[in-house]
Formats: sequence, C-alpha cells, structure tokens
Amino acid sequence: MDRQLRKGLLEFCVLAAIKDEDSYGYKMIEDISPYIDISESTLYPILRRLEVAGKVVSYNTEYNNRIRKYFHITEEGKSSLKEFDKDREELVRVLEFISGGKMHE
Repeated sequence: MDRQLRKGLLEFCVLAAIKDEDSYGYKMIEDISPYIDISESTLYPILRRLEVAGKVVSYNTEYNNRIRKYFHITEEGKSSLKEFDKDREELVRVLEFISGGKMHE
C-alpha cells in the first residue's frame, strides 16, 4: 500500500481502536493488526502526532506493579472520525474507479 495512504489510514485506525474504550499500545496493535499491519515502531509516532494535534490524551495507571500508558480519544479525535465517515463514501467511489469497478452516478 502507498506509504502516505497507509499513514493516513493508520491514524484513523488508531482513533477507531480507542473510540469506545481507552487502550494501551499492545492492545491497540492487537485490535488493529487484523485489518492493517502495524508495529510498535509505527504506532507510537502516530500516537505522539495525535496527542500533539489534540485528538488523544494519555495518562498512566498501574497494572501488575508496572506503569501502563493509556490513550483516550478527545472530542477533536471523535470529530476527525466523524469527518472520515462522511468521506468514506467518496473514498469507496474513488477506489472503485481506480480498480475499474462500476462508477456511481
């Protein structure tokens, strides 16, 4: 998959992985991996970008005597997912066009 396209999709995958419940890195990788390849070295820079953009916030909590960093989606992050959902139909039409499938009128 094209690197730029993959990068954008991964950001939305990360937001989708935490839209209903806060999560931590390993769990997000586990949740996202069935749909698109993602590794720790890919996930954590995405989480940093999303945090700087105000789309997620992080907090630490103790789990089995260790500190685990959790991520929570913000209203800005939820808005981004809603916008992506609005763009999804257009994206499907473009993908169908590119692959030679039927075009919508």
